[in-house]
Amino acid sequence: MRATVIHGPHDIRVEEVPDPTVQQPTDVVLRVLRACICGSDLWAYRGESARQPGQRIGHEFLGVVEEAGPGVNGFAPGDLVVAPFVWSDGTCAYCAEGLTTSCPQGGFWGSVGSDGGQGEAVRVPFADGTLVKLPAAAASDDRLLTALLALSDILGTGHHAALGAGVRPGSTVAVVGDGAVGLCGVMAAKRLGAERIIALGRHQARTDIARAFGATDVVAERGDAALAAVRELTRGEGTHGVIEAVGTEQSMRTALGIVRDGGSVGYVGVPHGSGTGVDLGVMFDRNIALRGGVAPVRTYIPDLLPDVLDGTIDPSPVFDLTVGLDGVPGGYKAMDERTALKVLVTP
Repeated sequence: MRATVIHGPHDIRVEEVPDPTVQQPTDVVLRVLRACICGSDLWAYRGESARQPGQRIGHEFLGVVEEAGPGVNGFAPGDLVVAPFVWSDGTCAYCAEGLTTSCPQGGFWGSVGSDGGQGEAVRVPFADGTLVKLPAAAASDDRLLTALLALSDILGTGHHAALGAGVRPGSTVAVVGDGAVGLCGVMAAKRLGAERIIALGRHQARTDIARAFGATDVVAERGDAALAAVRELTRGEGTHGVIEAVGTEQSMRTALGIVRDGGSVGYVGVPHGSGTGVDLGVMFDRNIALRGGVAPVRTYIPDLLPDVLDGTIDPSPVFDLTVGLDGVPGGYKAMDERTALKVLVTP
């Protein structure tokens, strides 16, 4: 089959790789219908996150079960399913507590020795604990299928950030980051009842989506100017919660600077260069909580899925460029150059 591999910085290729097979009784082989490129994939693309030459890449996908191992109970060939970006066994103590990303037998798609999502098919370990079944009719609804793909990562990650930020009905929330996760954070904050949502971003195409998703205000400034603008919008107090969806030192400093005393920062931006962005003394003095990390999206999918199916929320507008497998290298380039927000891949 054909799949996307990375050979080095800015060197993404689509190559022939071995077909996936059932290796353990709990495996399924899944034919990919939709995949996409994540902002976090760009750190490998830029050489800031180490990868072995020829390693697979991509961790967001949905598709149809082609083959199921004899130990799989919940799925059969022909089932339409979505995969969270981490597989998990569904039986360990962490999975029982909802922290599926800490499952000792779990792993990330595209890690060494595993399939990546940006290809024609994927071997899924621990299928019963990992996959979530979707209505078969969704396969013929292009918009809905694209919206459902967001459940594999960005929608659940935005939800995780909103929970970490303590979003509640009537609260005021700021969102730092205008990428797909930040925009889904806006959507999540609106869904959880935030009364005012301040989106920080300067790209109109993205802030237009933020407004459509529920943002009530947009702040285009950065650094100290952004802090002053948010403070002005909140009577000098700052926001009850902040969703941090970037992961840099500057973004974390901004988040801590605009949250009000006693507030919370929900951080889901993959850290890169952010080691000195958190001042514990400031957090201590101002009673600021910091919550977040890798989102256990498998835990959130059952809660979010009904709202996607009935159209209450529709994250599909974040996908603004569609490519086939041959177009994946160009998709990386487009996202790296910020000419695309999030690239949809249709193998």
